[in-house]
Amino acid sequence: MSATTQQTTQHAAVDLGASSGRVVLGQVGPDTLQLTEVSRFSNGPVHLPDGLRWDLIGLFDHALTGLGEAVRVADDDGGLASVGIDSWAVDYGLLARAAGDGGLALLGAPFHYRDERTAAGVEAVHRRVPFAELYRRNGLQFLPFNTLYQLAADELLAGPAGAAVERALLVPDLLGQWLTGEATAEATNASTTGLVNVDTQDWDHELITTLGLPAGLFPDIAVPGTTLGETRDQLAPFLGGQRLPVTLVGSHDTASAIVGTPLSSPHAAYISCGTWGLVGLELDQAVVTEASREANFTNEGGVDGRFRFLTNVMGTWLLSETLRTWERQTGRAQDLGALLEAAEQVPAADVVIIDVQDERFVAPGDMPARIADWCTEHDQPTPGSEPALVRCIVESIAAGFARALDDAARLAERRVDVVHVVGGGSLNALLCQATADRSGLDVVAGPVEATAIGNLLIQARTAGTLSGELEDLRELITRSHSPTTYRPQV
Repeated sequence: MSATTQQTTQHAAVDLGASSGRVVLGQVGPDTLQLTEVSRFSNGPVHLPDGLRWDLIGLFDHALTGLGEAVRVADDDGGLASVGIDSWAVDYGLLARAAGDGGLALLGAPFHYRDERTAAGVEAVHRRVPFAELYRRNGLQFLPFNTLYQLAADELLAGPAGAAVERALLVPDLLGQWLTGEATAEATNASTTGLVNVDTQDWDHELITTLGLPAGLFPDIAVPGTTLGETRDQLAPFLGGQRLPVTLVGSHDTASAIVGTPLSSPHAAYISCGTWGLVGLELDQAVVTEASREANFTNEGGVDGRFRFLTNVMGTWLLSETLRTWERQTGRAQDLGALLEAAEQVPAADVVIIDVQDERFVAPGDMPARIADWCTEHDQPTPGSEPALVRCIVESIAAGFARALDDAARLAERRVDVVHVVGGGSLNALLCQATADRSGLDVVAGPVEATAIGNLLIQARTAGTLSGELEDLRELITRSHSPTTYRPQV
């Protein structure tokens, strides 16, 4: 890895998750990778009469405030070189041409991917294009909330107002448009829509027409490392009077997380573990076979033309939603650390393993009651205490991870000798050890901030501070972060 004349640069990563967002300031150089969280804010679904929505305007306001704080902190040491945005995938906003200045205006709050409306979209899409044909074209696993299903169920798009719709922008692209006024579709997130051809990595216009969607609904695709533009003049008062370059990173947060995963071997697998556990391999070629389709594996776009061959396994959502249920029922906060310690003492012989992929666990709600129902239906004993239920959840997630790792290796015809766990789940020692035990593989946990790191590294490479392939960027992570290794104990 080589440096330019400027040894270090500072960049701001806007990292938006399904439950929280933050702005992270990174100082990056050939031998420097330092992160400072300058802002954190909550995020989550808003229950409106017509369904589950995102408060994207509030989220943008929080992000802008966080960027202002990043500017203030960075100005003490040379200022910000750029900004990059990543977020969850599949969700979008519809925009129409506004009166007056003719700019694009958002039509209503974007739907949340967990909204129940998507079931009708699945049926509508599969009536026109069978799933086997979809998989051959887009290489994506079946998820009922993929963008193409949401679009098929979107009453606004299908109704009288639909004729006014000019653009659909995925969440990070929409925030980028609000920052710069420029509309584009970043490649890694675009690949999750189901409307990108897996071979050409461009919009599948034939498929879009077949599904009855408007031509030109999405803007042209641009790859990570492209400069989107500078922040609008109107935002300068919030950004210390400056206009900041906005760089396209792997705007799907998993794409950035995989950039930020210090894969230690050509035979390494990864689990980006948060609300979902994204379990898979980084490949140079997509795997679009009948076997991979039946196993529900996806080929999402990665940075630098790589493919993220992975499957979604229920992650810590099941655990966090259980804690939220208990908090609502008792009126007191739950101590996750204490619960995990108590769960570790539950005898292994008493642990019940549930199918975390059961659709009943996808939507928000009373998870302990749903788990009890699952156990009753499958003639399994219901965990009789809070620690027993927590152990059941953790071990069941780990069992799901282990199955997915076996499937990934088999389908890609790759040997796997180690698995890297990054994201919030890497801090859960019980989950990491259970994953090692059930997979029979060493689990290397960390960094927890892999998504922000991947975001920042692509910005720094675009600025010329860093150079090289993803492997070169990951060497910097290896030198600057100390992971924890869990070895199989059974």
